[in-house]
Amino acid sequence: MAGTDSSASSRQSSFNSLAKDLELPLEQGCLTIVVLGASGDLAKKKTFPALYHLFEQGFLQSGEVHIVGYARTNLSDDGLRGRIRAYLKGASEEHVSEFLQLIKYVSGSYDSGEGFEKLNKEISDYEMSNNSGSSRRLFYLALPPSVYPSVCKMIRTYCMSPTSRAGWTRVIVEKPFGRDLDSAEELSSQLGELFEEDQLYRIDHYLGKELVQNLLVLRFANRLFLPLWNRDNVDNIQIVFREDFGTDGRGGYFDQYGIIRDIIQNHLLQVFCLVAMEKPVSLKPEHIRDEKVKVLQSVNPIKDEEVVLGQYQGYKDDPTVPDDSNTPTFASIVLRVHNERWEGVPFILKAGKALNSRKAEIRVQFKDVPGDIFKCKKQGRNEFVIRLQPSEAMYMKLTEFVQVKKPGLEMATEQSELDLSYGMRYQDVKIPEAYERLILDTIRGDQQHFVRRDELKAAWQIFTPLLHDIDAGKLKAVSYKPGSRGPKEADELSEKVGYMQTHGYIWIPPTLA
Repeated sequence: MAGTDSSASSRQSSFNSLAKDLELPLEQGCLTIVVLGASGDLAKKKTFPALYHLFEQGFLQSGEVHIVGYARTNLSDDGLRGRIRAYLKGASEEHVSEFLQLIKYVSGSYDSGEGFEKLNKEISDYEMSNNSGSSRRLFYLALPPSVYPSVCKMIRTYCMSPTSRAGWTRVIVEKPFGRDLDSAEELSSQLGELFEEDQLYRIDHYLGKELVQNLLVLRFANRLFLPLWNRDNVDNIQIVFREDFGTDGRGGYFDQYGIIRDIIQNHLLQVFCLVAMEKPVSLKPEHIRDEKVKVLQSVNPIKDEEVVLGQYQGYKDDPTVPDDSNTPTFASIVLRVHNERWEGVPFILKAGKALNSRKAEIRVQFKDVPGDIFKCKKQGRNEFVIRLQPSEAMYMKLTEFVQVKKPGLEMATEQSELDLSYGMRYQDVKIPEAYERLILDTIRGDQQHFVRRDELKAAWQIFTPLLHDIDAGKLKAVSYKPGSRGPKEADELSEKVGYMQTHGYIWIPPTLA
């Protein structure tokens, strides 16, 4: 049975130990998780599978958790369970069946009280039958941001955890959270009138990725990096997101946002914060988020000459995309941090669709070795690379001596690496999906990996002027071929600000074969 075997018990014990170390409350008793938008793709593909994996590993217990799906679609309990089952392929049938029995469904609209009164009755009936004296209610909004205000108002009016019982009410909201500074602030104000900041969890799934979560440990728990991570040793840092496919039928949706809003302003900027921030006072969520806000507030205004926008050829063939669309499907943007650690070091944030590869990584490129007696500059600089996806890894590109067999013997230099590949090092360890981590963090009450309101504001302050210029047509996207590296202007910009590409070197993920 899920939640009772030895591995689940061990995992729960480890979680309890970590919670204690981080001064998190160890709570028992009744927990209700409500997935609003339960019939949509996000819920079926991400939210419910994440909940299943938490259940399978023992973090959600059969006698303590109740899962309710809510949407406008007219469905039965079994109808929703059938839709979810289709996305749990390869899982244990026994565990899947037990998990699905925890799920109930309530149908209703998102802006009227009748449906939410039914939802509250479903939750309350379970809490009374559980007889635990607690009422922990987690609402996951797998919905478009346009309905957040009305849904949150309904939750506040009809579905809050009763004050007569121990517990809490928490709300997870998905991105995109606004289109610019004004719309984000308006949305924050609307939700802020209904909930306290410690009840709101603005989710960015990139913050749940294994290597992203490892950044603070890497930087602040290893003596090796402490003296190197600054402008004296680092020449430039690239944070890159590449996809080898286009909008795949989502052109109309994507065209409303573009690659900057969709990827750079949230995902890559969150990674940037963790790479550039100062050491926090402690691991308490507020101390970590304080440092993230400080580094965002230290970013200089973006210069037009340090921006390259691209749009792949064929993007406007999608009938849902306007013929005159200037929406970028590629962007390379240089951020500059005005502080003692990073003054003069360019951070190149680059993201694009329909490129020649699929990956997300951080590249920390170090300065040239002074007094290079080996004449190896042509081989390229030292780089520390953190591969976020796929094939999670960390490796350091080094220059080493090799013997090369020619008509005689010759000593030459070549690029090699020190490599920690997760697939090799942790063969028997399942790397959790980002949504699993973040939902568990919400249940624990740990907001470390969620975006605080002032952090969201600081992020939008950086990008809003640029986005308004793009929307007004002041900056144009240049065309690039699908399957290419993107616009050649992006490589020229990287070279201009100091990035030195290593030619002839390719990192090959190690395999067990």
